[in-house]
Amino acid sequence: MNIEADILNAQILVVDDQTANVQLLQRLLGEAGYTRVTATMQPTEVCTLHRRNAYDLILLDLQMPSMDGFAVMEALKTNDAQGYLPVIVLTAQPGHKLRALAAGAKDFISKPFDLVEVKTRIHNMLEVRLLYRRLEAHNRELEQAVLDRTAELRESEARFRSLTELASDWYWEQDESGAFTRVSGPVMEMLGIRVAPLVDGDPANVDSEADDGWDPVQRELLQGHIAARRPFLDFVFNRSLRNGKQQHFRVSGQPMFDSGCRFIGYRGIGVEMSAPH
Repeated sequence: MNIEADILNAQILVVDDQTANVQLLQRLLGEAGYTRVTATMQPTEVCTLHRRNAYDLILLDLQMPSMDGFAVMEALKTNDAQGYLPVIVLTAQPGHKLRALAAGAKDFISKPFDLVEVKTRIHNMLEVRLLYRRLEAHNRELEQAVLDRTAELRESEARFRSLTELASDWYWEQDESGAFTRVSGPVMEMLGIRVAPLVDGDPANVDSEADDGWDPVQRELLQGHIAARRPFLDFVFNRSLRNGKQQHFRVSGQPMFDSGCRFIGYRGIGVEMSAPH
């Protein structure tokens, strides 16, 4: 989003007990392109209005009857949950400037108004304020993304640890490119991989019929889970032997990620639910 458009769309409240000053500032801001400018001549209303509207900027006169600008700022400190006072004070008293800044004001505009100074100070403060808000929002999004991903990884790790506590007949690991780095059991046969260099023994002696009988639909689903980096739990895989007997396996697996949430591979375990007779 365009920061200049955000600045001109900022909510601004003018607080002054002099009608002429209110009208001058409203006209000046309107001519400069600001579209959401409101005003009040009652300083006692400022806290309620700010609580309701969360102004991006309050132009606050310091010398007002019943409640001066310093009292308004003190009230705003208890009103704003963020502890930030988006206030530029309006004053004709040079001695009030330092006191106002010490009280929490972010800047000041001298009376009588210099129109160039008014526009410049308002624009600069809104630009800094809105940029900080964007940065804060971005940081919150990043923090939440890290928290969400960390929670997912912890849940996944906990699930896998609970699985490994069960008796398993085989185990496998793959790297990020899909190459097998550790294999124990018939996982390669399930996935339709005939040559298994990680299987103990000479590959030339691997049974040429080892992958016969695996359910092709189930194989495709299992391959799809791995390709999509989806965890799966108790996936049932069946095999029909040539002698007519059946084997049934229960397979569980999960993707692996490093501390930077980069995918580094896949791992899984399986258990034979019933052995052929």
